[in-house]
Amino acid sequence: MIMKKYFVLDTNVLLHNADSIDSFADNIVVLPMSVIEELDKFKSHSDELGRNSRRVIRQLDQLREKGRLSEGVPMENGGMLRIYLEKGNVEDPGLDLKLADNRILAVAYTLLRQGNRVIFVSKDINARLKADALGIQVMDFERQKINFDELYPGQREVRVPAARLDELYQKKKLTVEGLDLFPNEFVVLVDEADDKHTAIARATDSETMVRLKFETDEVWQVRPRSKEQRMAFELLLDPEVELVTLVGQAGTGKTLLALAAGLECVLGYKRYDRVLVSRPIIPLGKDLGYMPGDKDEKLAHWMQPIFDNLTYLMSDGRQESQESEPVRHKVEKLLHDHLVEMEALTYIRGRSIPRQFVIVDEAQNLTPHEVKTIISRAGEGTKVVLTGDPYQIDNPYLDSSSNGLTYTAERLKVLPLHGHITLKKSERSDLAAAAADFL
Repeated sequence: MIMKKYFVLDTNVLLHNADSIDSFADNIVVLPMSVIEELDKFKSHSDELGRNSRRVIRQLDQLREKGRLSEGVPMENGGMLRIYLEKGNVEDPGLDLKLADNRILAVAYTLLRQGNRVIFVSKDINARLKADALGIQVMDFERQKINFDELYPGQREVRVPAARLDELYQKKKLTVEGLDLFPNEFVVLVDEADDKHTAIARATDSETMVRLKFETDEVWQVRPRSKEQRMAFELLLDPEVELVTLVGQAGTGKTLLALAAGLECVLGYKRYDRVLVSRPIIPLGKDLGYMPGDKDEKLAHWMQPIFDNLTYLMSDGRQESQESEPVRHKVEKLLHDHLVEMEALTYIRGRSIPRQFVIVDEAQNLTPHEVKTIISRAGEGTKVVLTGDPYQIDNPYLDSSSNGLTYTAERLKVLPLHGHITLKKSERSDLAAAAADFL
């Protein structure tokens, strides 16, 4: 008979994913009482943590109808859930039990000492380190996690005879067997005899590719400086690609490219009614507080990078002092006419957003569920662009493999309505490039 595993869940796992208690089929999920008490502290919050807390509490209340949670109740996945009361029932592992984290570890330690196969699950690295020191098997919560080292880059290089490149230019279409391409994946075709003879194509199916639709040298007076930036513009300008994910380190131009394409699509092509821009704040969804001013004045403090990019775009790339006043008026007019709108992610839930070019900057600080919530707000004719740097994550419970940006890029790569590109080279300045490469 196979011994069932005891999965002791840390509070942060439940706050990260409310469905986590259903992720350990045919085993025993243990929630220490301290976890329940910590969930109670979060339940009144209006952010994603509060919503997850309330959802978990409702799930536990439904399970309570099946029996006493302290004795364990069966779940639909074949497993069992049990709430463990620490007081008087745990062995002292040598930690300060006044701390909730240590009381949770004490439960895992006690179950292990009783001869059970115990696994402590936590998003908190320090908690996992302490559990490991106590001899407890540990793991991160792996659901909604991808291998960042193998993240879909959005492009590949293929070497072909020169005649195949000529065929692409003449027929605007090329079929190469055995490639197994993803929709909207870019292919850099390189002449086998001459590395400098190249062409960029875009996949329509697993073996067929076409020439770029938008072979433009300039978008809202921004010229692409690399093939990756040209690929990004191809995705950003195409209305058939309804979701675009742009991943890259600081200075690669993610936000600038997205804003330039947004202005071109709204003011030039008239495809959308406005550009809607948002950035998560940490913690996500936290009320903007009692800062002076109205909503727009409060937002201005953390939307400043967006204003900087808009100022650059509206100044035709020039930033001389004599230009600063009229440029500021141009930006203010865009906002006043609601052609560009800044919005806090707090207010996006529950909205339906039709005919808008939506840019979510710093999306690496969002959980997969939060990204799903944002994308699901998109109404008819809306395009969503997610940008971010997985190496700069401020959310303490996310990493390069579990954040919503990379998770979305990897999971949706098979869909024709999605396009992705990883920007590699910093174009901001030589100094910014050096910082990204060496610091």
